[in-house]
Amino acid sequence: MTLQAAIAFAGAAVASAFAARLALSHAVRPRPHVAAWSAAMAMYAAATWALFAGLAFGWGEVAFRLFYWLGAIVTVVFLALGAAYLVLGSRAGGALLVVFGAFAAGSGAATFGARLTAPLPATGVPAGSEVFAFSGGLASPRLWALVGNVTGTLLLVGLAVYTVVRFRRTDRRLVTGNLLIVAGTAAPAVGGSLTALGEGGGLASSLLVGAGLLWAGYRVAGGARREDAPARAAHGADPARLGAVGDDHPGEDQ
Repeated sequence: MTLQAAIAFAGAAVASAFAARLALSHAVRPRPHVAAWSAAMAMYAAATWALFAGLAFGWGEVAFRLFYWLGAIVTVVFLALGAAYLVLGSRAGGALLVVFGAFAAGSGAATFGARLTAPLPATGVPAGSEVFAFSGGLASPRLWALVGNVTGTLLLVGLAVYTVVRFRRTDRRLVTGNLLIVAGTAAPAVGGSLTALGEGGGLASSLLVGAGLLWAGYRVAGGARREDAPARAAHGADPARLGAVGDDHPGEDQ
């Protein structure tokens, strides 16, 4: 097993554990933002497992298309959906769910229906520019990847920065958690964008780092909400709108 394959395995394991933790939290106390994040991290994990399979055993078309669709296109969009549910509320989140659901369906059809312009390489990470044409409008997976990464990243980072600015004086732990979330979002988003644009090196590492940072941010921000709720309430903060992903953990939802 190569070093990149081993790193991809570790990243997939971390992302799978985080997705399971979120799913358990949602099962204990259903909340739409947790459901969205659980789905996003499941996509993240599936994409990273596909990357591991390609690096360890060689790329097949199904594994590559699954990796590209989930990893380079839709995961960041559903990360943003979870943040929108929490920060903007159920009405805005529900509207975005319809839009992002249609986006996922359209990008999936394009990714699994597009013709490969070259054989998949025997080693390394196939670059989108090597196997998919950018022409063809909505039939081009690379166009969907560009739109998804730009839209999802801008929305997710913007909402996270908003919460950091709003609570920077009243809740430093929440600020720290959201900064970790921003960093965790940036790592895989950059890796996915570079893959879509033709640079695949170091993607496994970016996915591992991103999964770890996202989980750390969730834990830190969630702890801030539980421990400092009275202080925030005294300053007029609404606990239902705190943090991009901060929330109670399984077993603590009463």
